[in-house]
Amino acid sequence: VNWFRTDEKGKFLWPGYCENLRILEWIVDRCDEKIDAQKCPIGYLPKIENIDLTGLPLPSGTWEKFFRLDKKNWTDDLDGIREFFKQFKKDLPEELWQEYEGLRERISTLK
Repeated sequence: VNWFRTDEKGKFLWPGYCENLRILEWIVDRCDEKIDAQKCPIGYLPKIENIDLTGLPLPSGTWEKFFRLDKKNWTDDLDGIREFFKQFKKDLPEELWQEYEGLRERISTLK
């Protein structure tokens, strides 16, 4: 999830850091196996009913924008990650390259 996503007017979709406790609560509940998540190519995403949105003035459709997986954006990000990883040459653990390749494969399945 990219909490720094912006709308068509360049405004941040998420109301700000002061609301991040809502996400941290979701993380803790996931760790404690109190709630489920939806599996997707990048990992597990919250289900809207598992995030306390009480009192948040989120315009209609905002939640969907948070979790939209854009293939081009992710592919661009992967290119940047690859360049970052290359800096470490042989010092980068092979497991990180394996995770990277797995993510690249999963991203390729996006429409």
